[in-house]
Amino acid sequence: MSGLAAGIRLAHFGKKVCIFERHNAVGGLNSFFSLAGRKYDVGLHAMTNYVRPGVRGTPLTKLLRQLRIDRAEFALCEQKQSRVSFGPHGETNLRFTNDFTVFETEVATVFPAQIDGFRQLVQVIKTHDDVSLEAKPESARAVVRRHITDPLLEDMLFCPVMYYGSAQERDMEFGQFVIMFKALLLEGFARPLDGVRVILRVLLDKYRAAGGERRMKCGVKQIITRDDRVDTLVLDTGEEVTATQVISSIGVPETFGLCAMGREGTPMPPTGLEHRPGRHSFVETITVLNQQPAKLGWSDDTIVFFNDSTVFDYACPDTQVDPRSGVICFPNNFNYDNGANLAEGFFRVTCLANPGPWFRLGETEYRANKVHWFGEVQRSARRFLPGVEDATLLGAVVATDMFTPRTITKFTGHVNGAIYGAPDKVRDGRTPLKNLYLCGTDQGFLGIVGAMLSGISMANYHVLQKS
Repeated sequence: MSGLAAGIRLAHFGKKVCIFERHNAVGGLNSFFSLAGRKYDVGLHAMTNYVRPGVRGTPLTKLLRQLRIDRAEFALCEQKQSRVSFGPHGETNLRFTNDFTVFETEVATVFPAQIDGFRQLVQVIKTHDDVSLEAKPESARAVVRRHITDPLLEDMLFCPVMYYGSAQERDMEFGQFVIMFKALLLEGFARPLDGVRVILRVLLDKYRAAGGERRMKCGVKQIITRDDRVDTLVLDTGEEVTATQVISSIGVPETFGLCAMGREGTPMPPTGLEHRPGRHSFVETITVLNQQPAKLGWSDDTIVFFNDSTVFDYACPDTQVDPRSGVICFPNNFNYDNGANLAEGFFRVTCLANPGPWFRLGETEYRANKVHWFGEVQRSARRFLPGVEDATLLGAVVATDMFTPRTITKFTGHVNGAIYGAPDKVRDGRTPLKNLYLCGTDQGFLGIVGAMLSGISMANYHVLQKS
């Protein structure tokens, strides 16, 4: 998404742009795949940062303006409601919608002694400059604790923002926390009926119309440097190309893993940007139903962030998967226009995963472990939903699939299958190479809208302003 947005922005201003994509589908971490004639979204549970028409000065409106997109082209439909659910069986709940007053009222009702501090925290969040490229890192836990004294409420605030954007374990940089809090809670969730494919089609149409070139199934194998600049890109085909500027959306460790001095491939000396990759990854189970989730009693929730333990432990688990917490998504439960809905029901569950064990498994073991953890993840998540008999659910299932850290690395190249990249972000997108810049995950703007704004910002800041 970030690379497409950067390409559109540059092409709009007459730059000769080429996007190199290793795979046969665009979108990277937010894409789709086809299996047995059925299309599955990857990554997209919901598009965050949603605001209604007429609301100005938000990330979504900035994005639409910068990429010259009419908001109707995205065909966004709002969520019904979502919630954060904590306890062995979801005893404590905080509901939220795209109207922030709903969440504020929930906090006041469930945590009455915390509401004044919560409102103070919200004011701090609203006034924080989260798009500053020179901001100094600060612990989000430390800032939140100045205003929130109940550990349960603290964890319930961190659960959704961490699951939707944290490369760091157990804490976040405050600017990252602010970005995600605004995106999820102060703004909100929406989705096109046909999912991520709609967003990608719009971006591709804009890119083509602006004259951008795209090379599919043609990744970059090596970045050859000379002195302090990128000299040549070597493609998977062996072809060599040159450019005045290069913007990489694949991440810091992944980008510098490609860099070498000269065609003989001598590794570059230390650059100061060999950031450690993220340690944790995710698994996601996808269940396709022959009926709408509402018929099973799952009609109210669009997304549920759940946690069953005393402390919310967002970290790389010791075992292959940590099913104690996660995210449930029902793509059917958005307010689609004119009563439309998806032809089939979808029940998606995401949990934290340790990538190491998954990579060490042989193929037979790998398949067996997927079956085992599919069941464990589903059993854990169903505790936070209205009860459905096993036989009833089984009778409604027409297809299943599951992705693991291995899947993520195979199709995105992210080290460790780390969806959110390296814990330490490079906010200004600069690297020690004077014509190589970063956008996307490791630049630090999060979510789908954030990713596109990252591409726009880096194109504006490093290329267009210097033209």
